[in-house]
Amino acid sequence: MKSKFTFGFHAVTSRIRFEASSVDELYIDAERHDRRMSDLLQVAKAAGVRVIHADDQRLSAMVGTRRHQGVVIKAAPVSLARTLDELLDAVEGPPLLLVLDGITDPHNLGACLRVADGAGAHAVIAPKDRAVGLNATAAKVASGAAETMPYITVTNLARTLRELKERDIYVIGTSDDAEKTIYQADMKIGTALVMGSEGEGMRRLTRETCDYLVNIPMMGSVESLNVSVASGVCLYEARRQRL
Repeated sequence: MKSKFTFGFHAVTSRIRFEASSVDELYIDAERHDRRMSDLLQVAKAAGVRVIHADDQRLSAMVGTRRHQGVVIKAAPVSLARTLDELLDAVEGPPLLLVLDGITDPHNLGACLRVADGAGAHAVIAPKDRAVGLNATAAKVASGAAETMPYITVTNLARTLRELKERDIYVIGTSDDAEKTIYQADMKIGTALVMGSEGEGMRRLTRETCDYLVNIPMMGSVESLNVSVASGVCLYEARRQRL
């Protein structure tokens, strides 16, 4: 598989700690000598990762942004789960899944991966079309969760949701006009929470495939939450119910 670049301290450190064998090289800013860099170099040395010194211009050219924090790795993509069936067969207890329909901003994807990891979700699922790929920006925002949270893309999202229902996983969509709130949903059972894109929401077929819809109560003047924040609210309510 073709190697890709990942940047930022959280994402780079996590990849070296958990998947050092996938890392080809670590590029670091030769001018940076702080504690954070020292700690990363210790992790890299322990893992046997080759370190190459570079300047800011070279690092920026590698990843297409100057927000690399002085650390970039060249690494092979890591597949946490080859298929959704493979993942679900290995889950013990009721699955908790986050489904993203039409999320095209890599910052939102990264933040969703991070909150899904924090809440103990088993996977994040998205359609291959009209969705952002797991690129370097998403991996950086995920702060290491891109290395631990399975991100599974599917060809036909509606069909995948129907297959989840056949596994006794309830598909709960989120919508501002839903009559139920997230706090009225039973998520102690197998649950797939579906989030639509900001502004447009879920696509029609995705919405129609859901078992039912819920909303997040909005008590102030704003009409909605960022998709990653909404994902956090819903996933942590599911986690609270399961405690």
